Formats: sequence, structure tokens, C-alpha cells
Amino acid sequence: MNETFSASVYAKYLISRMLLFLGLGAALSGMSLNQQRPDESRSVDVQMRNVTYHFTDNVAVHIFSLNGRLRPIKGELPIFDDKHSFQIQIDSAAIAITPESLANVLNSYVFVGRDAPLKDLSLRIDSSGRLKVKGSLHSKGDIAFETEGIVTATSEGKIRLHVQKIKALHLPVKGLMDILGIDLADLIKTGKVRGVTIDKDDLILDPESLLPPPHVLGRVTDVSIRSGEIMQVFGSSKEASTWQVSAANYMAYRNNQLRFGKLTMSDTDLVLIDMDPKDPFDFYLSHYKDQLVAGYTKETPTFGLRVYMRDYNKLHATKSRSASD
Repeated sequence: MNETFSASVYAKYLISRMLLFLGLGAALSGMSLNQQRPDESRSVDVQMRNVTYHFTDNVAVHIFSLNGRLRPIKGELPIFDDKHSFQIQIDSAAIAITPESLANVLNSYVFVGRDAPLKDLSLRIDSSGRLKVKGSLHSKGDIAFETEGIVTATSEGKIRLHVQKIKALHLPVKGLMDILGIDLADLIKTGKVRGVTIDKDDLILDPESLLPPPHVLGRVTDVSIRSGEIMQVFGSSKEASTWQVSAANYMAYRNNQLRFGKLTMSDTDLVLIDMDPKDPFDFYLSHYKDQLVAGYTKETPTFGLRVYMRDYNKLHATKSRSASD
């Protein structure tokens, strides 16, 4: 009887330890998932108008308007000095990218692996508004190819490049997959090509993973060609301004906490303003301190900050003039 009693107690002990272990594992798993998910409650509201936003030295977009939030993805707040610390969640926006910048994204960020099937891509827009892509089929011995197509928005909020014509070695072929075979599809499935998927002979571009950090999140509702650029509309571009800002070109941030440099702003009220409103506010997050030092700051009666910044593309011109003087 004692042996039976001891076995029963020991079994209960093992079961309780197992349940405790499983519960702890689930809790830790939940903590891990929560740490990876953006914290909406700590997001900082953002509004931008007429900004040239640089992601890298050769990739930039023209933000005509943007309403959304900076969502922290690690830690408790967005940090300007760490472009991996937040995402830009777009509610509505009108954003244009040049064919040159898009080609740079594809060459340096998407088809960058040694086994990437496409290399040396160049893009241009012809007089009829079609997007022409040239490059080499690396997986086919670097054969030159050329495609022609149109861009539209998909029902899932991404960008479709519908290929209408394609040539390789100056010979017409049936379609994109006719010359690529399964190479591109396999690379996409294995995750070696980011931001691109295939729908029959069309390329589907996903802005959320196509551009370098900070990543842009949002649903594309319209794509068109305007003034030699690819215009993307997120949400409704006609949405009214959230705040009234007395500046033509600016980036405004409000609510919650935001860190930049040694300063952490609580109940954020920060507006970065273009010192030269005659052209778009040229902003490069990786070099914002240089732009900050070249400008000046004013404080509002409610302790908000208005930072007047010099355009990034004018910093070197200013230094050159100073050196010559």
C-alpha cells in the first residue's frame, strides 16, 4: 500500500512538473512573440509632406504626403539612430520612386545573391507609359534580355509588373518563365529573393519587404506612371491632414516617446522643417545629425521642438563654399 501510495504521489509530482514546464515554455514563447511584434500602444504618429526620403546612398523616394505611425519593433520606443528599431506604418500616402532608384533596389537589395537569376538591371519609362526592364539572365549564362510591361496595384495591396513583351538575344520568347524556367520560383520559395513573387509571367513587388530599413508597411491601392516616376498610392491620398503645420516641407512626429541622439522626448511634439522650402525636403536618416548640426532649433511654449534642417543634398555644397572662403 505504501508502494502504491508513493508511486501515485510521484506520478502526480511528475505531472505537475511537466505542466509547470509546459506553462513556462508557453509563457516564454508568448513573451518572445510579443517582443517581435510591433507595440501599437507605443507608436509615434507621423505626418510628412513633400519629402525626398533616402533609404541608402542610391535609393530614395519622393513622399508627397504621408499619414501614419512609427511602430517600435524592438525595445519600447522608436529610435532615430537605429533604423531597425521601427517600421513606418502607412495609413495613407502618395509616394513616387524613379526607375533608377527602383533598379538600384533590385540590383543591390533584391537580386543580390551570387545565384540570383537576374543581374545588372536597368529600368526606364517610355513615351507610352510602359516600364521597360533590361538586364542579364545570370542563370542562363548572362544572356541579355529586355521586357516591356505595365504596373498596376493588386487586390492584396502590392505592385504588379505585367510583362507584355520579352526578348532574349534579340529573339521573342513566350514569357518570363519561359526563359527563367524554375530558377526564380525556386529562389523565391527558399527566401533568397526578398520582396518579389511570381504570378504566371508577372512579377509581384511587395513594398513592405522590397525597400531597405526602415521598412514601410501599408496597402497599395493604386499605381501609375506620372512625370517619369512610378507613383504609389497607399490607402486614400485625399485624406485630410491630421495636424496643421506652418511649413511646406516637413516631417512631424507626435505622441508617446521618441529618441534621437541623447534626447528622449516624452509626449512627442517634434517637427523637422526644411530650411529651403523652394524644393522638397531632402532627408537621409543615416545622416540626420549632419543635417541637424547645419540647422537650428526653436522651442514652442508647450516645450515642443521645431527643428529647421538643411537639405542633405546641400550639405556638401555648403562645406565646399566654406572651404573656398
